[in-house]
Amino acid sequence: MGSFAFNPERRWVLRSGIALSTSLFLVPGLFAEELTKTEAQTEGPFYPDKLPLDTDNDLLIINDSITPAVGEITHLTGRVLDLKGNPVANAVVEIWQCCNNGAYLHSGTGNKEKRDKNFQGFGRFTTSSKGEYYFRTIKPVPYPGRTPHIHFKIKKGGKELLVTQLYIKGHPGNAKDGIFSRLKTPKAVETEFTPIKTSKIGELAAHWDIVLGIVPEMK
Repeated sequence: MGSFAFNPERRWVLRSGIALSTSLFLVPGLFAEELTKTEAQTEGPFYPDKLPLDTDNDLLIINDSITPAVGEITHLTGRVLDLKGNPVANAVVEIWQCCNNGAYLHSGTGNKEKRDKNFQGFGRFTTSSKGEYYFRTIKPVPYPGRTPHIHFKIKKGGKELLVTQLYIKGHPGNAKDGIFSRLKTPKAVETEFTPIKTSKIGELAAHWDIVLGIVPEMK
């Protein structure tokens, strides 16, 4: 998988190389009509009951560890937008997901003895002036009863605006998943996990824009 040296400025280096490259395709005011609001989904039982000491946007490395998590490295980017397509700056994006062994960072996870202790399991990122977010994580994997997914929570100004989930586009488990099958706009919460051609270690890229309803103004 290759080494990844700890760097306090790590999140910004990664963002400039991956996330900002997507901004060329997303221009404020480009949308003539309202976008479709991202559908809310259950938070589920595994939002961390004790947050890790490291809550940055790189879920593969915990603090200054030199041992990375196991899994298909994924550079997950996107933007947080309002219904008119305007970027939502300074929104806190949280993600959490199970490790490559199917265990969550939660005391109630059914297989906690299998949890990859090198996987952070949870991360936060504050969106830029262009509404961009970026995480380095792993491609989600299934666990008993659920298709692969990543949980998202969006906050701003101390208010929780949306809880939802992201899925792998075309995964055979989606149609059988109890939560996914009840969605009104399932295609809007799927995305492709695409190999990065220049990567020598099999990294993937995924991009997903999140559309909010009413966004509170910061005072």
